[in-house]
Amino acid sequence: MTTNTYADDHDVLVITVRQDGESIYEEGRDAIEALDRGETVEQPDSVTFPNETMLAQTFTEQTLGLLRVITDAEPESIRETARLVERDVKNVHEELARLETMGVIHFAEEGRSKRPVFPYDELVITVPFGQHSNDETDPAVASG
Repeated sequence: MTTNTYADDHDVLVITVRQDGESIYEEGRDAIEALDRGETVEQPDSVTFPNETMLAQTFTEQTLGLLRVITDAEPESIRETARLVERDVKNVHEELARLETMGVIHFAEEGRSKRPVFPYDELVITVPFGQHSNDETDPAVASG
């Protein structure tokens, strides 16, 4: 079970890639069982990708730039966010909507504006090694 070792210091979002044969529900089931036994469960917020390709397609340099601007400049709207990163409003809106769906960001509605909020101090990306990725486009798997 993953424990948020940063819990006392700051909020962390953990991004992971599911290993072959790993059930996406195993960790949740373990947490529920621990709660049933009266134990406390401290786990960081997390997002799990089925493969490395989807992880790489989601957390691009542009995406990380958006998260930095949201954290540093605290833009009041999607439009202001797009202006700060010098990108098209429609593209920024689509990317932020996708991040919201995954739980990476949320929107604070203020009047007619939606202010993007990244509520974490740190983003930790973990990629397991030791087993082949379940990613069919993995060059090591394709050439082996």
